[in-house]
Amino acid sequence: MDGLHAAIEKMRAEGLGDAAVESFRRQYERLAGGESGTLAEADIEPVESLPSFADLRNTAIAEVTDEVVVIKLNGGLGTSMGMTKAKSLLEVKDGLSFLDLVAQQVLHLREATGSPLPLILMNSFATREDSLAALERYDDLSAGLPRDFVQNKVPKLRVDDLAPVAWEADPGLEWAPPGHGDLYTALAGSGMLEALLSGGYRYAFVSNSDNLGAVLDVDILGWFAESGAPFLMEVADRTSSDRKGGHLARRRSDGGLVLREIAQTPDEDVDAFQDTSKHRFFNTNTLWVDLKALAAVMDDGAIDLPMIVNRKTVDPGDRSSTPVIQLETAMGAAIGVFEGAAALRVPRSRFVPVKTTNDLLSLRSDAYVIGTGRAVHLADERDGQPPFVDLDTDHYKLVADFDARFPHAPSLVACDRLEVRGDVTFGRDVVVRGDVVVEGVERVDDGSVLEG
Repeated sequence: MDGLHAAIEKMRAEGLGDAAVESFRRQYERLAGGESGTLAEADIEPVESLPSFADLRNTAIAEVTDEVVVIKLNGGLGTSMGMTKAKSLLEVKDGLSFLDLVAQQVLHLREATGSPLPLILMNSFATREDSLAALERYDDLSAGLPRDFVQNKVPKLRVDDLAPVAWEADPGLEWAPPGHGDLYTALAGSGMLEALLSGGYRYAFVSNSDNLGAVLDVDILGWFAESGAPFLMEVADRTSSDRKGGHLARRRSDGGLVLREIAQTPDEDVDAFQDTSKHRFFNTNTLWVDLKALAAVMDDGAIDLPMIVNRKTVDPGDRSSTPVIQLETAMGAAIGVFEGAAALRVPRSRFVPVKTTNDLLSLRSDAYVIGTGRAVHLADERDGQPPFVDLDTDHYKLVADFDARFPHAPSLVACDRLEVRGDVTFGRDVVVRGDVVVEGVERVDDGSVLEG
């Protein structure tokens, strides 16, 4: 266990707290003990039916809305899109960023319910300063509570001896985020969990800051509180585009709900994992947590979530660099920890993530609109189906390149599919209809209508 001792010393030297160290220690001991972090198809069975959002009745009452806090995961830098600041600071529509719209959603709900509804961010060290500065224009979003808490980090481990890796070329690459399952450890270790409970807050609504469809819904809140469930996951119907996302299942051993990620799936079970007709529901990463129940299952600031073993190289951009293991957890995996945890089938409109510039173009276009309560959703004409966008990654993958080529988002409200091949710049007021492939031109002129 020399590797564990060295890793803990490294975490202590970095100033990481007891809860973070304890959580890492448990994961490390599982890895060193031979656990693979996988969940075999033979050990689970599909979920056949779930309660549905469409069947909920309005059960929220003032006492319940007074007891809920909104937590947004805001640790992502958008590095896959070439960003060096919080992805949530990207402009979405009308000069507004993700964080602007999240803040406005919360303020609208405050006015509608008369409840405090604090907005709290879980930042990373890299996103904290810029994000908090961006929200200073909004008065007291945290309702007197600390405005944020910071997620932890863990040492990357050498594959050969499980010792913390050293990388003198860039010591920052010696560390990895522990996955969003760190939410619970960071809540406890930062003192935020205690502050929320002391302030009279019983429930937390948790979602990603780049998912503008995930707005606190008072009907779901009321149903959750009335059900007495300690934990609730919002899930949606899987389509072919969700084949790699974590899906819901039941343990064969006791019938309890579990979340299985692709990184937890043995190679021989990948086809079953990706069978959307068999495993029908995917995790939207929007959760509801009973904070009292959470405090009860925490042990020394840690919660026993399933381990995810992520194998990479210490420098992700250099495949010849030292092979490492990143120990991670998923926050949705807590559905398998809480006895009596539940899942709710919600419409796709509550899931509007942005992972690539393809998604960003759709969101910036008129295919999406800002609706009541500042929620962002598909235009009515879309009939619930987003346009399919496929941009040439050689020219559009990075945000700076994307913005240079799309200074103005085209109209996609009547577009089924847009594929762009090569280096093409789009002018103002371009309209795309139906199924379109753009290739062999350097520029699409202002006012062009693209069809066929």
